[in-house]
Amino acid sequence: MISSKAINIFSKVIEHYHIIDDINQKYYNPYKKKTIENLLHKKVWIDTIQWHLEDIIRDPNIDVKYALKIKREIDLSNQNRTDIVEQVDDYFLNLYSDVKIKKNAKINTESPAWALDRLSILQLKIYHMNEEASRTTSSIENRAGCLSKLKILMEQNTDLSLSIDQLLLEIGSGEKIMKVYKQMKMYNDVNLNPILYKKKA
Repeated sequence: MISSKAINIFSKVIEHYHIIDDINQKYYNPYKKKTIENLLHKKVWIDTIQWHLEDIIRDPNIDVKYALKIKREIDLSNQNRTDIVEQVDDYFLNLYSDVKIKKNAKINTESPAWALDRLSILQLKIYHMNEEASRTTSSIENRAGCLSKLKILMEQNTDLSLSIDQLLLEIGSGEKIMKVYKQMKMYNDVNLNPILYKKKA
């Protein structure tokens, strides 16, 4: 099932990142290009770096110039995240291109790739919540609260995994329609963001 494959990749990448725990560390993808494994590996790496960028920028004493640099990196990361999700959806569109759609087939509220996007972020939440639940410098109350939240995250992990696998089974059997819409973000496009195209004129 795709969810177990994804969780395995996501978890290994997150653990690997935290060996050095540096947003500027070198990235290496061991999987062949254009494979789903390669795409999922890239996906969670982007998410992991962004998770820590989001932590950094919330430092109340951060230098203003450095904060702007981090904000720009977050903006770029958000675009990269969207791009890789759309590549994952392209993979599934191609995979299920020959499926015969049943007469009463339905459309899902989100595509498989955006569901996997949520699964990737969920693994980061689980990793860091577990870290906080185990942190000995934290209060007993805080650790207990984190442990309670971790249990909910683990339940969500089970439910989301099952939902993703069911969705792909239904797409593969023609019961659900594999249909996606590109995000068409406008603020990064020099021709669509008025702040950018007015400066260009």
